[in-house]
Amino acid sequence: MAPIVPPEQPWDEKTEKKFEGKAYSEYFDPCQDLATRSLKCLHRNGGQREMCSDYFQAYRDCKKQWLADRKEAKRKNAKPWFGSNDKPEEPSK
Repeated sequence: MAPIVPPEQPWDEKTEKKFEGKAYSEYFDPCQDLATRSLKCLHRNGGQREMCSDYFQAYRDCKKQWLADRKEAKRKNAKPWFGSNDKPEEPSK
């Protein structure tokens, strides 16, 4: 059996556009392909989880990378809570 290789970057420009363009209530998972492969493996092997551990690990790795990339993207686009200046404003006279 060939090794399961997760996508290099689940959160790339194409994925970001898909995520931003989806409806608010719509679920989006860039690792869905790996999740589907995991389920197919379970069906193929009669539900024996140990036979599909590589598929499960590939999905977990992809999901972990996606969440880390998404968190970083949010952090980069975050707006400051109390204005854009680091210095306090001078009181007006």
